[in-house]
Amino acid sequence: MTQHSHHQNDLHSDHDHDGHGHGHGHGDHDQAGLGDLLDLDAEVLGSYLEEVTGWAGKYAPETPRIVVDMGAGTGTGSLALARRFSEAEVIAIDKAEAMLERIRTVADQQGLADRVRAIQADVDAAWPALGAVDVMWAASSLHEVADPDKVLRDVYAALKPGGLLVVVELDTLPRFLPDDVGMGRAGLESRCHDVLAKSGWNSHPNWRSHLEQAGFEIAAERNFTTEAGRSSSGSSRYAQAYLQHIRSGVDGRLAPDDLHTLDQLLSGDTTDGLLHRGDLNLRVTRTAWAARRP
Repeated sequence: MTQHSHHQNDLHSDHDHDGHGHGHGHGDHDQAGLGDLLDLDAEVLGSYLEEVTGWAGKYAPETPRIVVDMGAGTGTGSLALARRFSEAEVIAIDKAEAMLERIRTVADQQGLADRVRAIQADVDAAWPALGAVDVMWAASSLHEVADPDKVLRDVYAALKPGGLLVVVELDTLPRFLPDDVGMGRAGLESRCHDVLAKSGWNSHPNWRSHLEQAGFEIAAERNFTTEAGRSSSGSSRYAQAYLQHIRSGVDGRLAPDDLHTLDQLLSGDTTDGLLHRGDLNLRVTRTAWAARRP
């Protein structure tokens, strides 16, 4: 599977992919669709990255020189890291070349091309030659690798003594809908999430014991909550894109009447559709671990 971060949130299943966790890893069209979704995610929820990178900076070595974003996706996290650590070279690694091209384009647009380098790498196959790393960032990507404990050992070996690894994971999938959407049975989104959980979407452990087993010392652990109301820019488009994304994951698993309601919500031709609703309220919670190599 590709190491994309949703950085932002987990936009994929752990079983429905080409080996590592995005239900959409099978071609340029799918990569483009996932990339668009990640960009919408960043538009609506990207402010959380300023908060998390600020928190992580308290535990990072002074003036980091090499910062690596593992599973960079469209690079929202890479760019936030470049802004946070203004003296650092940020190396964005991902398995998907289509994602890396987006990173290069946006880095150039934001005047960061001289400090953000995008490298294609499959960390399951072999750890790339990156030199000694000061800060490693893994947002919604560690749970997607085939052997997380092996990758953690590789990360530990790549970090300088005193170097920092930051792992970020979603606690739950993003929520958008009120319990009663005005059609069908109440609780539609909860039932969608139950079906996706059984399919392995966003499946990850508490990483603390895995980090300690790899030799890391836990410097801090913190929860972050991000909310965006209907009035925020992009929220309705993000809800539309995200629920369209999960539609394939619930097909054949969700009750037929619930699928019908979901399809009505996704239809652009009805006033009940997501793009026309005024009752959406997006809420996402994440856990972040800051772990140091002694």
